[in-house]
Amino acid sequence: MSDPAAKHPVAFHVIAKPVGPICNLDCRYCFYLEKTRLYPAENGVAAWAMREDVLESFIRQYIGAQEVQVVNFAWQGGEPTLLGLEFFKRVVELQKKYSGGKRIENGLQTNGVLLDDRWCEFLAGNRFLVGLSVDGPPGLHDMYRTGRGGGPTSPTVMKAVALLKKHAVEFNTLTVVQRYNAEKPLEVYRFLKEAGSGFMQFIPAVARCAHDIPPDGLALVPVEYSAPARVTEWSVRPLQYGNFLCVIFDEWVRRDVGRFFVQLFDVALESWCGLEPGLCVYRRTCGEAMAIEHNGDLYSCDHYVYPANRLGNIVEQSLVSMAASAQQREFGENKLRRLPRYCQECEVRFACNGECPKNRFAATPDGEAGLNYLCEGLRLFFNHVDPFMRYMAQELHEQRPPANVMPWVRERDMSSRHAGKPGRNDPCPCGSGQKYKKCCGATQ
Repeated sequence: MSDPAAKHPVAFHVIAKPVGPICNLDCRYCFYLEKTRLYPAENGVAAWAMREDVLESFIRQYIGAQEVQVVNFAWQGGEPTLLGLEFFKRVVELQKKYSGGKRIENGLQTNGVLLDDRWCEFLAGNRFLVGLSVDGPPGLHDMYRTGRGGGPTSPTVMKAVALLKKHAVEFNTLTVVQRYNAEKPLEVYRFLKEAGSGFMQFIPAVARCAHDIPPDGLALVPVEYSAPARVTEWSVRPLQYGNFLCVIFDEWVRRDVGRFFVQLFDVALESWCGLEPGLCVYRRTCGEAMAIEHNGDLYSCDHYVYPANRLGNIVEQSLVSMAASAQQREFGENKLRRLPRYCQECEVRFACNGECPKNRFAATPDGEAGLNYLCEGLRLFFNHVDPFMRYMAQELHEQRPPANVMPWVRERDMSSRHAGKPGRNDPCPCGSGQKYKKCCGATQ
């Protein structure tokens, strides 16, 4: 039930799922494919396509609700390009109709399979920011990101990269860090750099599967699920994820600051600068990033598309009233309210804030529920980056570029080497996991 007295947020975000979970791939770690069971009567892409009235209502209300001059739309799935180019041409038409003088920006998250010259001409001409799903070089990418027949998808993805570059479409990459590619952090990072990704997102794959499938047919269960469940075989292990981030950070902070951008590193720097993190999973509270399904159903978050987290339908209720509802406020405030004491007393709580509530299904050392499954890895990472973040934050405070950290780190490394220089085949003291001769020693 919405609270008419509640003031809605000045700006909030809604991820649009205009074709729901329908996809042309069969990625083994996808948490969204099974959401078809929430709407079992619908079959085929056409049946799942967002209707014209729902689309228009969403665009009109979403633009009108934002008390800011720049409105960002995010189109995801499933695979949104399955709806075809004409659907997104209509999106742009409706955005122009209802813009009211505001600047409209669009982001499209895609697997790249259907991109061609026509698509890329449209995306470039309308200044869409494309998020391309890439899990690393072919041997790592194809482990879990497979086609419907189980075949590899990396050749198609690299073709999409070439097309995006050809048409000067701005793009970034989204990499799901799973149990397989997490073992090869530098292979992943260097591959993405060579592919031309200037901005990278590394999203941890974490999910639990019920031992006995619940009545709703959803095997991947929410954090509140209390019956027996197991962490999936593709979920990244906590320390694996922490080590993955640390190894990439160690190369980035020595060579790539200001040249390549990693979302989590930018978000961490915000925390060290005393700012509220821009990414919802690291904020003190959440609730300002919802998801709308193809039929207009609005959910608290795209990781909480479960019946209990349905806020209503945009055809029947206003988007503003649902965003400001008591149910959604409680959802967002629970992130802070349910933070275990162990987290509250943690030295890196200011940067982590318990990460995403969907992953809080572990127990603290003293047995309190609600610890984030990834805690051990996140704590490792945030402590590891602390001296570098402190330096960059100070540089920003003095109105100097954070890239100044690179010569500072090199000088720091040099001092440690002089104190006991490693041999060519010894592990590099920078912590990259590489031999000295293939890492920092290669630049000497």
